[in-house]
This record gives sequence, structure tokens and C-alpha cells, in this order.
Amino acid sequence: MKAVIFDLDGTMIDNMMVHHKAWQDKLAELGIEMTFEEVHQRIHGVNTELLEREFPGQFSLEERIRISEEKEETYRRIYAPDLELVRGLPELLFELKSRNVLMGVGSAAPPKNVDFVLNTLDLWHYFATVRHSGDVQRGKPDPQVYQLILEELEATPGESVVFEDTPTGALAASRAGCKVIVVTTTHSPDEFSDNPDVVKFINDFTEVTVEELQNF
Repeated sequence: MKAVIFDLDGTMIDNMMVHHKAWQDKLAELGIEMTFEEVHQRIHGVNTELLEREFPGQFSLEERIRISEEKEETYRRIYAPDLELVRGLPELLFELKSRNVLMGVGSAAPPKNVDFVLNTLDLWHYFATVRHSGDVQRGKPDPQVYQLILEELEATPGESVVFEDTPTGALAASRAGCKVIVVTTTHSPDEFSDNPDVVKFINDFTEVTVEELQNF
């Protein structure tokens, strides 16, 4: 194993329920009432893309960007007091870095949300590359973000493991050719049954070791 790549939301931090609540409120403002479960199942990926899916042709790109920024400001305000890494991740990051394993972050989040987490928790020094929605033309499940990170880390898919939390993100990692470990903060294992590249499910990072990662 040469590289370990992390999704951010729902993987490094357990924040997806906060995102869902912020989206539920914003969508209601825009005229779509969704249950929490509907938001959980349907609202994922790059903000401007998901807004076009839910409101085809109704908003210009500029309007979708504005709506997205309003929603993300709400999310950051709600989540700031509770921001912390998923249990066991601080220790895993420290150990991976001590063994000179390359690490990257591949997130569908907008740049301000990535900065919000990595700045607040002082994590930048762990990662050789960090990519977000502003760096790609196609969001997950397209593999572009992971392909970009692999290229920058100079690692092959076979040398790399990706941590993800959603079926969409896991599919993106799989399409990039990587093995996937799923953190079950947001979705249950049965939702990944059609992805043969998922090699392990964990509740948190206390359930995986560097030695185990070396064997995938």
C-alpha cells in the first residue's frame, strides 16, 4: 500500500445528518417538501449538480451557486460546535504519516467546507493533496476526483485504499480502480451489496489497523 485516500463528509467527520437537515430546510424554501429519508436517499453529490437534478432548468448556474452557498453557511453554523473527527481517526492519521504512507482527501464538498474542517482541526499537514468539488468537472459517482488524487500521489489504484461512507462515493472509488473501506456513519452495509470493491465495513477507525490496510 502506497496511498490512503479519504472522503471527507460522513467519513472523516460524522456530519451527514446535519447536511441532510440543512438541505431539507433549503429545499422546502424552494418548494420541494422531502422527508428526512428522501433527503438521505436522493440529495448527494456536488451541490450545483443535485440542484439541477431536483429543479431541471429552473435555476441558472449563478443561482444554483448562490443557493448552495446559503445552504453551506447554514450547515457550518449548525455544525461548528460539534466538529470533531470520527473516533480512531486521529490515531490512524498519525500512524500512517509516521510510516510515510501518502494520504489525500477527495471530497464532493465545496472548498469552504473543506477549509472549515481542515483548518479548524489542523489537519492540512497530513495530506499530500486535497481535492474538492471546485477541482472537478464531474462529481461522484464519476471517478474524476479519485483519478486526480492518484495521479498527484503518483500511486496506482492497486496501491491505494479509499475510505468512503456513501454508495455513490464508493462507486466513484471503485470506478477509479481502488479498494474501498466503508465507514457506516450514514449508510448500512446492505446498500453496498452491488460493489465488489468494498473490502470492509467499519463503524469507526478503531476497527482498522495500518497492518490490515497493507493487506488490501
